[in-house]
Amino acid sequence: MPLGDTGTAFSQAFDRFFEGFARDRPLHANSLILTLFGDSVCPHGGEIWLGSLIRLVEPLGINQRLVRTSVFRLVDKGILQSRQQGRRSFYSLTDTGYRQFSTAAQRIYHHHEQRWDGEWRLVFTHLADLPDVRREQLHKELQWLGFSRLAKGIYGHPTVSLEQVRLVTDEMGIEPAVTLMRARVENDDPVLSSVDLVRSAFQVEALKQAYAAFIDLFRPMLETAGEPGEGDEEACFLLRTLLIHEYRHLLLREPDLPAELFPADCLSHPARDLVAALYRRIREPAERHLMERAESEQGRLPPADAAFARRFAGA
Repeated sequence: MPLGDTGTAFSQAFDRFFEGFARDRPLHANSLILTLFGDSVCPHGGEIWLGSLIRLVEPLGINQRLVRTSVFRLVDKGILQSRQQGRRSFYSLTDTGYRQFSTAAQRIYHHHEQRWDGEWRLVFTHLADLPDVRREQLHKELQWLGFSRLAKGIYGHPTVSLEQVRLVTDEMGIEPAVTLMRARVENDDPVLSSVDLVRSAFQVEALKQAYAAFIDLFRPMLETAGEPGEGDEEACFLLRTLLIHEYRHLLLREPDLPAELFPADCLSHPARDLVAALYRRIREPAERHLMERAESEQGRLPPADAAFARRFAGA
């Protein structure tokens, strides 16, 4: 049933928004469920009943069968873990899933400008020592941290902490197959050379277009939908989930570069400002919907933790 049946202007605007969204951007259940865990479940104790999960995402066109299949796959991948209590199943992030969420959460909700010390962080992977499955897993983990593949088996980024890479390799048990280095560009103009490397390695032009599309998609909900009111709680929750879902995927493509290496005409700052403004506007109604619909083993979810109140505080 369309949410606009409530008669509110905000819910009607969300119906129009989601009609276009669903047509142009098919949702993948695995990824959306991870977004929901990071954005909504983790601040409220970290665990949720499977039935609640099904109810929360059903309005987005993800049915019960898809949810069950997705959580089983995420358990197999070591991202989610399940706990049985009677006939009910409860799900939470594993340590690996929580580490990935924490890395993403820092960039999404608490972004700060990177300062460059003039060095590049390089990761050399000894491909012959890694089976295909581990090689692909490492590639995804490095991509998640912001690294780009500079050449076969070689990844680079100007600011990402190598300690984060060590956490990944330790967790995967592949320390001998990875060599970490810091290096400086020895050209006459190392900054200009690094800017050129960034443009080629991180596909900056494609990223700029992706930011523009993101802004065009969500700006109308900020500029024309008005303030949400009574009856808009579900629309706010669904919009918040989609907003963070799309922004999270955008940040996976954006390497979190220091200002001196990032093109001035990139739209990352306007996009971040849009996300912060829209998130703050819909946060409280979205929370009311979550608290009304979601359950943990103890019944209602616990109140949000202190970090939740600080999301986008500096934006």
